[in-house]
Amino acid sequence: MANYREIISRAVISKGKKTFSQENQIKVDNNPSTILGCWVINHKFNGVKQNDKIVIEGSFDINIWYSYDNDTKTDVVKTTNTYSETIKMHDVTSEYDNASIIVRSLADPKCVNVNINEDFIDYQVDLELGVELVGDVKVKIAVLDNLDEYDTLEDNNTDTEIEKEVNPDYLKEK
Repeated sequence: MANYREIISRAVISKGKKTFSQENQIKVDNNPSTILGCWVINHKFNGVKQNDKIVIEGSFDINIWYSYDNDTKTDVVKTTNTYSETIKMHDVTSEYDNASIIVRSLADPKCVNVNINEDFIDYQVDLELGVELVGDVKVKIAVLDNLDEYDTLEDNNTDTEIEKEVNPDYLKEK
């Protein structure tokens, strides 16, 4: 007959990822001629559990370098964008209400498309976020009452036989 024990530990109870795009538009003071570069920096995010979903609130700064006045002058326009995304988690019940949420950026946000639209610059940023829900889990294991018997090992005196064959004066003979 076995006794049962319960082990309580923290484990990943649900895991998911989401890739999404955000399209925005920014007005510039000068009529742009050419887009010279686009950078996404200062990406920050936080996740909050709502029932079986995780709501991720985040922000990032975008810097767009452009030329104007027939490509004779340049300027950088900067803005901060915010987003809110919902990720539906699988196998999540109310017993995990005290679970911790870990949100990771699986791929750095990147500007994938930038276009000039008169006095505006249209741009698209792609993001990929991963979410892990970590909670307490309980595992039940059987504990055996009787111990396994140890095997009896016989001493076969092989060491003494080897010692008889060793010649301690081997090096002196050479």
